[in-house]
Amino acid sequence: MEDTVGTVMGGVAGLIIIMVIGAIVGWIGSLIVKGTGSGLFADIGIGIGGALVAGYLFPAIGLPVHGLLGAVLGAVTLLVAIKLIRRV
Repeated sequence: MEDTVGTVMGGVAGLIIIMVIGAIVGWIGSLIVKGTGSGLFADIGIGIGGALVAGYLFPAIGLPVHGLLGAVLGAVTLLVAIKLIRRV
């Protein structure tokens, strides 16, 4: 029983950490591209999306970028792509 409770609490804590870091990364990316944040939920989505871009796209094209810097660069890349798509 204690193992189950510990696993659930660890999963919840991990999810909260991902959301907080995603919000910070998305906010920084929004500041770089737009000059302002995009709102809490949008910043979380942008931050998590940026981390995915940094984790999958950058290595595929040969850019070895890791950690928070990679996630911020991924968020900026994602925001620039969204801006370009909205213009078309």
